[in-house]
Amino acid sequence: MMVRQLASSGSPLEPEIGFSRAVRVGTHVVVAGTAPIGRDGESVGEGDVEAQTRRCLEVSAEALATVGASVEDVVRTRIMLTDITRWREAAAVHGQYFSDIRPAATFVEVSGFIDPRWLVETEVDAIIGAHH
Repeated sequence: MMVRQLASSGSPLEPEIGFSRAVRVGTHVVVAGTAPIGRDGESVGEGDVEAQTRRCLEVSAEALATVGASVEDVVRTRIMLTDITRWREAAAVHGQYFSDIRPAATFVEVSGFIDPRWLVETEVDAIIGAHH
């Protein structure tokens, strides 16, 4: 039987909603939809897609590390934007993290997020040991 390892980012929404920031089962890790929330619990980079994408990926990288993975293990990313015409701004940050790793990536427009100041959320999937 595989052990299920959970990672928390400390969000007060985790117990309320009933989710973990990341879940590892065996070598597979999935990171939940991640919003641009700073360590102080406040939204980061209002109006700035690049700053928000960077914060989302920072939180995701921390969650990966908590369960023994790294960004080098990422095999899939999902970038959700409220305005798809701004995808290149998010892509620039994505490229800073993943230009050598080259996971499967999806950019999609959504109608909105829990907090209307959020312009982007990310999801990340990893397989530990999958880097080259």
